[in-house]
Amino acid sequence: MTADALPGPAEPYKPGLPRPGAVLRAASDAIPPSGLVLLAILSVQIGAGFAKDLFAQLPPSAVVFLRIALSALILGVVARPRLKGLTWSDLGIGVAFGATLGLMNLSFYEALARLPMGIAVAIEFLGPLGVAVAASRRRLDLLWVVLAGSGIALLAPWGQASGLSWLGIGFALVAGACWAGYILLSAAVGQRFPGTGGVSFAMIVACLLIAPVGIGSGGADLLRPELLLIGLGVGLLSSVIPYSIEMEALRRMPKRVFGILMSLEPAAAALVGLVVLGEVLQVREWAAIGCVVVASVGATRSTG
Repeated sequence: MTADALPGPAEPYKPGLPRPGAVLRAASDAIPPSGLVLLAILSVQIGAGFAKDLFAQLPPSAVVFLRIALSALILGVVARPRLKGLTWSDLGIGVAFGATLGLMNLSFYEALARLPMGIAVAIEFLGPLGVAVAASRRRLDLLWVVLAGSGIALLAPWGQASGLSWLGIGFALVAGACWAGYILLSAAVGQRFPGTGGVSFAMIVACLLIAPVGIGSGGADLLRPELLLIGLGVGLLSSVIPYSIEMEALRRMPKRVFGILMSLEPAAAALVGLVVLGEVLQVREWAAIGCVVVASVGATRSTG
């Protein structure tokens, strides 16, 4: 949803002054679509960095609930889902979409609590990579599978010297599988729910499903004003802002190019982890992330 679609104040604007929506639209039009995608990637990863910083005060499940609840509140206001005219089958698809979204975020945050950001995102990225490879029938795609598998093999904590967690890797793999399901379900939801109502509906479902574990683990700390403020920032950076930017970018660029640029997410996550959280990766781990990025770029180009 663009800024022009947001409700404005009731009072009239003075002649000659541009409306805020027009200003935001002009600003986004001044940025190349590739720049918008990079901004969206940075927004998501910075949001994840702030979320991980919260783990010192809240468990990952509580942080997930805080992020999803505040995101659902914001999206529910600006893109209220319209359920009139939907069938039970449509609602079932929407619930499945929301459940996948909730489990994806919960699994990723649990992985993030046990792994450096760049590594967690690289492993999670196997989900969309698998979808891209499955959509193509070229033999060359076997190379991308092998390359991605080599990257994960480099990350696996085979030796005693490795500080990586098998449990963290497992959570990241679950998050990747959910991401693949999210991609597949998003097309079905887009056909059944008008506008951006499907995403808003899914966020509400995810919030309701995560609430028991999130509230149970976070308790009264979830109401602390400073944590609510950080949670709001995480929700904006991780969901609301990047989603809006991505929609604008997709309006102005081919999906294949969009997918190639999104393949840079693991590298961006590693850089944000280094700058925001001080997570220094070994050369072997940077090489593994590079393998996943190259494999994702190659697979995305093959599907174009």
